[in-house]
Amino acid sequence: MKRQKIVLIGAGSLTFGMGTVGGIINSDILEGSTICLHDIDESNLKLVHQACEAAITKKNVDFAIESTIDRLNALNDADFIINAIEIAPRFDLLDLDYKIPLQHGCKQVTGENGGPGGLFHCLRVIPPILEICEDIQKICPKAFVLNYSNPVTRISQAIHRKFPELRFIGLCHEFYHFMPTLSRILNTPEKKLNVKGYGLNHFGVITECTYTESGENAYPDIRKRGPEVLSNINSYDGFKFIGFFLEKFGYLPYTTDSHYGEYIPWAWEKADIPAIRRFWKGYEDLMAANHEKYKRYILKGKGAKLVKPEQEPGIPIMEGILTDSNYEEPSVNILNNGIITNLPQDLIIECPAIVNKNGLQGIKLGEYPKELVGYLQTQASIIDLVVDCILQKSKDLALKAILLDPLISTYGQAEKIFNDLLRLEEDYIQIEFQ
Repeated sequence: MKRQKIVLIGAGSLTFGMGTVGGIINSDILEGSTICLHDIDESNLKLVHQACEAAITKKNVDFAIESTIDRLNALNDADFIINAIEIAPRFDLLDLDYKIPLQHGCKQVTGENGGPGGLFHCLRVIPPILEICEDIQKICPKAFVLNYSNPVTRISQAIHRKFPELRFIGLCHEFYHFMPTLSRILNTPEKKLNVKGYGLNHFGVITECTYTESGENAYPDIRKRGPEVLSNINSYDGFKFIGFFLEKFGYLPYTTDSHYGEYIPWAWEKADIPAIRRFWKGYEDLMAANHEKYKRYILKGKGAKLVKPEQEPGIPIMEGILTDSNYEEPSVNILNNGIITNLPQDLIIECPAIVNKNGLQGIKLGEYPKELVGYLQTQASIIDLVVDCILQKSKDLALKAILLDPLISTYGQAEKIFNDLLRLEEDYIQIEFQ
């Protein structure tokens, strides 16, 4: 098998860089590959390189490791590219995305991926990702591009719109992380459940669940037990809204309050807002503490033990492509193209897919549940405007994207949120509006 070159963009994030390399070097199929670490933060990049090099030596596996702050050099001869960039200071900016709309009466439960906050997250992160993709188009157009950065759906839609020929896949671990919760609801091990979920990233539901041994439909048990179990989970960023949604709509979102609730105007009433805020504060503190701890370990020569595989779908997807395995990956973000018939066909959706040498082929669902599809159709229209406002550098379209959002109640509210966030984040927004 040809020696592969796998490029990690944003590898200066110690968690992403070391976790992804940890997965790669545990793969027999990927052995022999060259791993290229790229980031604009040279000091962090050196730390990750040092730890990963030590891990490869300790494990005694055949991988070459290199690092560079030169993106063009990193992309040369790349076969796979994994992107996970974010704009710093990440948590300070996400805090503005949440608090400014709230000050003007817009009750978005988070604002990372949807709502007015989600728009400004897009204005920061999508333009530099499109610049990366432009380089990929020129230097290694046949490479597979895997994106972990949020907002996954909007980033993926922008890439497809501007670079439709790129072999691009949007990825998220949300579906996989929800499976232990589903297992808890059904009191059944994950491996004994056959589960399919469809929708948009962070806005999808389980459409099918059966017990593998009997083939029996598990949804009656989900509907019977789920609301009570979910309403009593006091960990992570809340499941009370998810439980209420399941009770009233009959479908189980495979995520938490903070994500699914971003898109629904009445979510604030039922979401576990204190749990959501605790999660974000705790996550920020954990990331900061881990960074300092990891840095100390690496500088003491103990970095090899930090290079451990993370639960991300990118590694098995690369393996499946290289081996033409035709295995089913449970949750990816790809072009609709007939998978969900009552959503726009050029919309990026989240769905299960078959992985082989040609890439990913989505497994068809047919019609999305009628009581839910309207929510997704609204988001499709917003996504369309968000992408157009970035590609056209249009301030007018950006404001219209906020006005279309179901979380907005008045024009004045939308205008105040837009102007305040534009002023406060002007140094981090990566485009100049026309």
